Amino acid sequence: MMIPIMNDHPIHLPGSGGGCPPERLLVVCDFDGTVCSVDMGNAFLERFAEGWEEIDRSYSAGKVGSRVAYSRIAPLFRANRSQVLDFVLRRERLDPFFPEFLSFCRKRKIDLKIVSDGLDVYIEAILRKYGLDVEFYSNRLLFQEDDRIDFAFPLVSEECGRCGTCKRSLLDHFRSDYDRIIYIGDSYSDVCPARAANRVFAKPILHEKCMKNGTPSLLYNDFGDIRRCLEKDFPDGFAKPAGEEAS
Repeated sequence: MMIPIMNDHPIHLPGSGGGCPPERLLVVCDFDGTVCSVDMGNAFLERFAEGWEEIDRSYSAGKVGSRVAYSRIAPLFRANRSQVLDFVLRRERLDPFFPEFLSFCRKRKIDLKIVSDGLDVYIEAILRKYGLDVEFYSNRLLFQEDDRIDFAFPLVSEECGRCGTCKRSLLDHFRSDYDRIIYIGDSYSDVCPARAANRVFAKPILHEKCMKNGTPSLLYNDFGDIRRCLEKDFPDGFAKPAGEEAS
């Protein structure tokens, strides 16, 4: 059930009246627990990183950020690429409404990007499985000899450094190309970027955090909920593609 608690400014579309130009819009989605209904990061750590639970408890309590948590998990992890991919493709559960939502956005010229504090290996594999061509940003899983691994953080913020992928920095980077950013997330790593978005769709953990820090949000169950909500703003019209100046 959708629980509307946010009153955003109207989004102007061609032919919608009022003489207002169309806006360049971007949807930014988390991956684990959002695009993919299963938290694949947790799922394969449970499978391949014995003893990781205490590290996860410290992360969930806010005692350490994900970058430190990953560095502590790396020595515990034992698997090769084939084992990881086999597990991921058997365990994943894509939100069944995400492909339809992606099509909805593209028909209305709304860009969509995935930002994740998870790992490239399973994001890429799951998107490929469903034939979804979506730009994504994430940490990297590096396979080494003897079934050992390491993590790389190409999108870390040197100013903060808590998260492996700084989603807030990415939103700030995207901002110059878009008039409004819609953020969709579910958990702890989404709290910071949600505060930088113009509209937020949140699952329960993120929704609770947003209520505590004063960030307006909409509670949702799946991408079908979000599509139905946005259809009120985009019944037939189109947003302005990024790179084109509104005139």
